[in-house]
Amino acid sequence: MRVTVHLDSFDQLDPTAYAIIWIDTEERKWSREGHAGVTLPEWGQCSASPSGTSLLACEDQRDVCTLEGLDLGASDGPFEGECGAARLRAGMSAAPLDAHWRVQCIDGNVPDPEDGLFADEA
Repeated sequence: MRVTVHLDSFDQLDPTAYAIIWIDTEERKWSREGHAGVTLPEWGQCSASPSGTSLLACEDQRDVCTLEGLDLGASDGPFEGECGAARLRAGMSAAPLDAHWRVQCIDGNVPDPEDGLFADEA
């Protein structure tokens, strides 16, 4: 399943900052599809966390963002319009930034891509 998530409300950075990420629930990977005013790695791994789903950076597996309340394994979700709080870690020493996430789209019929989506695929 492909889940498209919109992250916004990074008011501490810029009121117009946003990021759109794509989550592959089967592979447990995510990729950055668009962004402005906020920096995220290009892709990484997803991991279940006590508060929801953590997005880990591809290069060093550090937690870059937590989508609080997003359970990728739930039988009744995720669903379009589902939303919650996000905690972005802007830097190793910086305090997390509060934001919001919202599921924009769920696509259960994603065909195999012609080329690999992630840098770690051969």
